[in-house]
Order: sequence, then structure tokens, then C-alpha cells
Amino acid sequence: MESIGRYLVLGGLALILIGGALYMSARLGLPLGRLPGDIRIEWRGGGFYFPVITSILLSVVLTILLNLLARFFRK
Repeated sequence: MESIGRYLVLGGLALILIGGALYMSARLGLPLGRLPGDIRIEWRGGGFYFPVITSILLSVVLTILLNLLARFFRK
């Protein structure tokens, strides 16, 4: 049961860090979510939004960061 609590705390800290990074990116004017290639369809009663390029960019950045962390902690 102790390990589950540890994982929940680490997950919460990760969410706080991700939320802070997104908040700072918005404050700095980075266009995450509004990049060319993101799909936005709007109509009178609502809309649909799918950030394709933003998702790909975040995936690449997170993959690089997690690989660097894994190599750092492996040694």
C-alpha cells in the first residue's frame, strides 16, 4: 500500500509541474494549441478542436526528456 501512495504523490507532482509549464508557456506567449496544422472546425452550435501538431511536438519533447532521465538514473 505504501508504494501506491508514493506513485500517487509522484503523479500529483508531475501534474503540478505540467500545469505550471503550460501556464508559463501561455504567459510567455508560446502558441501551444494554436500551431499551424492544428484542426479547428467551428459551427453555429459548437465546434471541434484537435491539436495535431501540438500533440506531436509535445510527444517528441517528452520522449527526449524521459529518455534523458532514464539514462541519468540508470547509471
